[in-house]
Amino acid sequence: MIYRYTVALLLSVIFGSTAFAQRDSVSLNSIIEKTSNLAKTRPVEKVYLHFDKPYYAVDDTIWFKAYVTDNFKQPSQLSKVVYVELMNSRDSLTKLLKLPVRNGVAYGSFPLPELNYRQDNYHLRAYTKWMSNFDTDYFFSKTITVGSAIDKEVNVNITSSKTGADKQLQITSRIVYKDVDGVPQAGKKVSWTVSTISDDIAKGRGTTDASGALTISFTNSKQADLTGANINAVIDLGNKKSVGRSFPLRSVLGNTDVQFFPEGGELLAGVRQKIAIKAVASSGLGMAYTGSVVDNAGAEIAKLTSQNAGMSLFVLTAEAGKTYKANLTFANGTKGSYDLPKAQTSGFNISVSNIDPQNLNIKMLASPAFFEANKGRSFYIMAQSVGTVCFAAQTALREQVYSANIPASKFPTGVVQFTLFSSAGLPLSERLVFVNRNDALNLTLASDKPSYGVRQKVKLNVTAKSKGAPVDGDLSVAVIDESKVPVDENNETTILSSLLLTSDLKGYIEKPNYYFVKPSDKTNADLDLLMLTQGYRRFSYTQVLAGQLPAIESLPEQGIEISGTLRTTNGMPFKGGNVRLLIPDKYFSANAISDPEGRFKFTNLVFPDSMKVVATAKNNYNSRNLMLMMDGDKYPKIDKNKLYPDEVANIDSTLRPYLLNSKKQFGAMHVLKEVIVKAQKPSLTVDHSKYPALTGLSNIPDHMMAADRFSACANLFMCFQGQLMGVTYDQGNFYVSRDYNQGRKVPMALFVGGMPVDVNYLNSLTAKDIESVEIFLKDELGLINNANQTNGVLVVNTKTPPKGNKISLAELQDLLPQPSVAKLTPKGYDITREFYSPKYDVPKPVGQDLRSTIYWNPRVVTDKATGATSVEFYNADGKGNYRVVIEGFDKDGNVGRTVYRYKVQ
Repeated sequence: MIYRYTVALLLSVIFGSTAFAQRDSVSLNSIIEKTSNLAKTRPVEKVYLHFDKPYYAVDDTIWFKAYVTDNFKQPSQLSKVVYVELMNSRDSLTKLLKLPVRNGVAYGSFPLPELNYRQDNYHLRAYTKWMSNFDTDYFFSKTITVGSAIDKEVNVNITSSKTGADKQLQITSRIVYKDVDGVPQAGKKVSWTVSTISDDIAKGRGTTDASGALTISFTNSKQADLTGANINAVIDLGNKKSVGRSFPLRSVLGNTDVQFFPEGGELLAGVRQKIAIKAVASSGLGMAYTGSVVDNAGAEIAKLTSQNAGMSLFVLTAEAGKTYKANLTFANGTKGSYDLPKAQTSGFNISVSNIDPQNLNIKMLASPAFFEANKGRSFYIMAQSVGTVCFAAQTALREQVYSANIPASKFPTGVVQFTLFSSAGLPLSERLVFVNRNDALNLTLASDKPSYGVRQKVKLNVTAKSKGAPVDGDLSVAVIDESKVPVDENNETTILSSLLLTSDLKGYIEKPNYYFVKPSDKTNADLDLLMLTQGYRRFSYTQVLAGQLPAIESLPEQGIEISGTLRTTNGMPFKGGNVRLLIPDKYFSANAISDPEGRFKFTNLVFPDSMKVVATAKNNYNSRNLMLMMDGDKYPKIDKNKLYPDEVANIDSTLRPYLLNSKKQFGAMHVLKEVIVKAQKPSLTVDHSKYPALTGLSNIPDHMMAADRFSACANLFMCFQGQLMGVTYDQGNFYVSRDYNQGRKVPMALFVGGMPVDVNYLNSLTAKDIESVEIFLKDELGLINNANQTNGVLVVNTKTPPKGNKISLAELQDLLPQPSVAKLTPKGYDITREFYSPKYDVPKPVGQDLRSTIYWNPRVVTDKATGATSVEFYNADGKGNYRVVIEGFDKDGNVGRTVYRYKVQ
């Protein structure tokens, strides 16, 4: 069903209003018109990513499908390009994908090679350029934990706690070291440092006890901001082997945060109101508690018990002049007393109940003082979902409390925002409600057999229906071996939890799929609690009614665009100039004419990433007097990861079953046969004597990386951030990883072509410009580091121009950069890889099949007439339950998901 919600202007029916009061200054039609205009001129886009599994290991591949939708959850026709970014725990970009969107979907993957990735909590976000015009809180975001089992010699587990405050704040951490078989690393020396970006807070040494544990404790005597601090611990395993780990302290800092949320916004005196409570621990997760609400005389008003994620609800009729507080006892044994907001003597609130699945019950509650002062005045109520007005009505205030029912059929499934306005258009009260029409796309799976054997062929029949009728669904299917990949279903990110819930709310939501995986009266009540406590400000009514629409900096992309300005050499725009675009490797060319401001644009281009592009204005009669100024790509800034509560502190133990299988799989796939190499290895040795600034360096670096290592890089600066061995990038500098993890944050010296440069200079280089990269983790003589106050040296050796014959002056001029010619390497589309699914329809091959992702198919399309299709694949060698997840949408905006399991014996 295509939702085109019609506004119901029930001016006299719902609330019994007879006419607009004479004091009305803004009509309800005006509010509706301006809100609808916002939806038309600033339509909402959403992006959701379906992954093959919830977490990964180094040397895995992250497979995903992107769904891009509009206001009505239909496949978006607005943007044809989607961006997917992968950041590490220090919020540094490790990889950016640019993918073409067709019919609202795109496909991609992130390989995680061991040389470029390490064990960490990565942050992924996805968006379109159109979405970047608005609040980045509405981008798709997800924390993805990546473990490592390759050549791992020790597993680490840490627990931390705090006591005191301010200068007496003491942090105590217990770090336990065990080998991969679980044997404690007893009697090992450990050095540790607590550091922020700019300072070391504490340091020390110790020896692990018989259980492999070391307890460290320090006091924050400097009163430093520890929210970004880490404990960097290095254990000496002997035989010149050491292992360093970094542990963030953010999760143990701060006090439990308790907030109160009166329904409608304000606590009103003389009005019976629902009040929600939310308690959040320093980890960012909800905290369970029990307690009571008492007044200033000590009389108990209500008992409290948290329901879900630290949230609870009680009812209060506040009395003027009285104060109230909540006395809470938390699950960890701590106690606290928290003041409720002061009751307002005058106010007007809205209350909504969705207990009845057929109707929403709306109440308007005026405090006695407000009722007496505003009796007979007109007020408006309006409801909108994702910017689309679904309901509006007008009433006159004739009773202190008035209620009415509105059919739930007027609203789409998802978050609906109710707002109560004064006749002057001033928002007085708001309430979020989640409406569930139970109209999700009905997806079913059925296997051709009740159970299977290892490596046996599986056929799954898929059907997609909406309201009983078959539909042509665009779906994605992931099959995993559940014994190798245990799943917390409540904490999954799904197409339902994303497109219907989290994409419309600001802030962190704990375990969003809890509200969808097993719906019940309890989960519905908990979801309503979430609506009472969660923020929502996709737009401000005050700005909308004032005609202040969000500024637009980026238009929706219909493909790759290359643009710029054609000017004369004295800087004046050149009108009517011909600009030619060439992509030599694709035998492509196109022409554009500059407008009166000298602007030109090439649109709907299609080419892969790292492609060389040339723009030229030389075919103009006065080209020697012209110059091209090309526009660069703009990307939204990378914010701090708001989903840090989802980060896993102890990856080794939390992902143990998965990492054990990953280690076996890596070993089975990387057994090398003996190879006799007859040809000589080309030498990458660099003679530093010809560069005076590098004469103190050895000719044998700690790491040497050939240029072909970066052949796929369109931007060296971006690739260097994640691919340099033994080097860490953070806050605009490169550091020696070993020293960085121990808290010594002294930047490395950077040289290109023998000359010292800053980090930004790398933006001007491509892989074809360089010969090799040398990494010196230590400057033996200290001539460079002592002179520049640096630690370690990073040397980028550029290619030496080949010697040739003498050329004429005219030939030399052709080789020199020309203002009317621009050579570019713009960001193109990243090539979509295909998931490999083995076939065992031949005699069983040698070796083990230890796959955890058994099957991944992002291109499952059901037949329009029957709503049916099927997929086929082969099991691996693992026995137990295999878990199948299928989700997607149809062209009418119906989204759906289902989970199916079958047994392998």
